[in-house]
Amino acid sequence: MLKMLVSIPFLVCSCTGKPAKIAESPKMTEKQTVSYAKRFSLKNFQGYSQLSVINPWQGASDIIQKWDLVPRGAKLFSLKDTSAVIRVPVKKIVCMSTTHLAMISALDETGSVAGFSGTRFLFEQDFIQLVDEEKISEVGYEDNLNKELILKINPDLVMVYGIGSESAGYIGKLKELGIKVIFNADYLENDPLGKAEWIRMVGALYSKEEMADSIFKTIESKYNQLKTYIGENADERPKVLLGLPFKDTWFISPGNSYISQLISDAGGDYLWQNTVSSVSMPTGIENVFVKALRADYWLNTGSADARSEIISIDPRLSELQCFRNGNLYNNNKRINSGGGNDYWEGGALNPHIILNDIATILHPELFPDGELVYYKKLN
Repeated sequence: MLKMLVSIPFLVCSCTGKPAKIAESPKMTEKQTVSYAKRFSLKNFQGYSQLSVINPWQGASDIIQKWDLVPRGAKLFSLKDTSAVIRVPVKKIVCMSTTHLAMISALDETGSVAGFSGTRFLFEQDFIQLVDEEKISEVGYEDNLNKELILKINPDLVMVYGIGSESAGYIGKLKELGIKVIFNADYLENDPLGKAEWIRMVGALYSKEEMADSIFKTIESKYNQLKTYIGENADERPKVLLGLPFKDTWFISPGNSYISQLISDAGGDYLWQNTVSSVSMPTGIENVFVKALRADYWLNTGSADARSEIISIDPRLSELQCFRNGNLYNNNKRINSGGGNDYWEGGALNPHIILNDIATILHPELFPDGELVYYKKLN
């Protein structure tokens, strides 16, 4: 991993999904600044802090899950719902997404990871080595999750990503076993800096708020400086196509998505930038083809690693201007022999590097010595 220096009231839920009990608690001392992320917030109270995870899965509405982060050894004072208490710093954790690992690694807490879902797809060598040394166990996936193994690991916390419903499948079963399960909704953030800002949430779990804040401010500064440079110097805005069809359907990222924002900040116009949706939009390949005739560049070409693979999917795609001009790039330059792609691991914490990659592709004149990190050209 690369390391870098209508108003409807919310339904407040506990980690169990039941309405939280109102408890007398110490006075709030401050609300920590969360500048870009929309899916979590942090508040400091006397002797503990409170983490709120907001609408943590696709389609969630008016859901807030609250956790009280209490220092190890401290008394629980008047908190009534102890099931919503996480002792910090976390010492042992099981994770379900590589983006979680990137942030844990950046905080120098690699050794706290005891279990992971999908170890064969890891990219960072430190984690791969821990798997080889049997210090990180493969815990399986969703309905095939090895619950007995997780019980044996006895983690302080299992960090998951939303799969559509809080009570779905393995999450509910883990809670029934008394295992604390926290949602990480970084992948639902539409702003690249909002996604990276989840390191502040992870920092709170490890009692490393200042370190997390410093890391994020460095990322923020680099991203915004680059964004300003592009905005002030790019003369044109090339049109960009994304993705690849699956059978006869093209799942289009909406205009309010993370990748659409990256393209805009990099000085490009995403073909569907004016659409709004909370999920990918299934579209017929014929409809995409007509609109894609105007595309200057084609990015994130899915599983395709060569132009010939795209033609094999649908020969008509070779007629697109971006295809004929050879302006095809995929985000799989940093991929290892096991299939681990660092774009999906370290990339979450490197939006400034991804922005630089896309801007270098769209505006090579602004980056004459630019070298791509996550992207490569398809031949």
